[in-house]
Amino acid sequence: MMRSQILATTLVALLAFVATPLAYAQQVPLQDKPFAEHKIVLQLSDGDARKQALVLSVANNLLKAYDPDKVAIEVVAFGLGIDLLFTGSERRKQVESLIAQGVRFDICLNTIDTIERETGKRPEFIPAATPVQVGVGQILFLAENGYTLVRP
Repeated sequence: MMRSQILATTLVALLAFVATPLAYAQQVPLQDKPFAEHKIVLQLSDGDARKQALVLSVANNLLKAYDPDKVAIEVVAFGLGIDLLFTGSERRKQVESLIAQGVRFDICLNTIDTIERETGKRPEFIPAATPVQVGVGQILFLAENGYTLVRP
C-alpha cells in the first residue's frame, strides 16, 4: 500500500511539472507599450556577422517606419546569436542605441550556462540585455501574446 502511494505522489508531481506552462517559467513581462499597434519578435540564432547586422537593420527600419510608441520590437538571441550581446561585441553601440529607442534584446541563459559548462568561463553580456531562461520559450511566449515572429 505504501509503495503505491509513493508512486501515485511521484506521478502527480511529475504531471504537475510537465503541465506547467512555459510562460510561467519565463517570468519576463511583456513590454510596456500600451499603444503598440505592431508587435514583432526577431529571432537571432546565428553567429554570422551579416545575419546579426540584418537583425539590427530590420529593427532600425521598423523604428523609422512606425512611431516608436506604435511598435513593440523584441530581439531574442539564443545559440550562436548571443555573440551580438557580449560586452566586447563590435556592434554593442548599435544594440544600446536600439535599446535606448525601446527595442528589447533578450539573451538566453541556457546558452550562457552551456558556454560556461563547456569553457569554464561565464561570458559577460551587456547589462541592458534582458536575461530569459529559455530563448525559444520566450519566442513562444511572445507569439502566444500577439507578436509576429520574423527570422531575418
